[in-house]
Amino acid sequence: MTAPIIAIAVSYLLGSISFSILFARWLRQIDIRQHGSGNAGATNTLRVLGKGPAIAVFALDIAKGVAAVLIGRAFMGDDYGWLPVACGLASIVGHNWPIFFRFKGGKGIATTIGAMIALSFVPVLIAGIAAIIIIASTRYVSLGSMIFAVLLPVILAIGGWDRALVWGAVVVAVLAVLRHRKNIVKLLNGTENKLGSGKKGEPHGV
Repeated sequence: MTAPIIAIAVSYLLGSISFSILFARWLRQIDIRQHGSGNAGATNTLRVLGKGPAIAVFALDIAKGVAAVLIGRAFMGDDYGWLPVACGLASIVGHNWPIFFRFKGGKGIATTIGAMIALSFVPVLIAGIAAIIIIASTRYVSLGSMIFAVLLPVILAIGGWDRALVWGAVVVAVLAVLRHRKNIVKLLNGTENKLGSGKKGEPHGV
């Protein structure tokens, strides 16, 4: 069991590299968690640092999820078919609760996208299109992010994908909803910030 433990630990450490926090330190000498919405993610990076850094953070956070799944596949043996899913989840947990930054990270949606793309591209594409439609029509990134996460296990289950992947997606959905619980309250109260609103508040989602 040594190989799986190493793979999962490395994936968690990889996920714990918060590019949003690092970019804010490098570019503005600030802790991004103390500015804008307070979230260490791509959307708050857009708000605080601008489009260029936000695109870079989004791409790098996606890459973390992809890399974690590849690490799991590299260590995967006949008895460890579940390992890529576990490594993908570990990278998401690392992003949300990074050991390098006092366990205060982001919402994990971009890293989730990366991990799930590497595990099941077509379901991610379908859920992603639905999320984009929601975001475009409502300008609520948080709502689109949650719909993306919740749709994934449903699509995977309907499509008959591997059980480990379906249950992994269920965990992803639960994590996404829990991390967006404050956004849910704001959505219900009609006070959630819209994309491009420029208001300070709770993070939009990614």
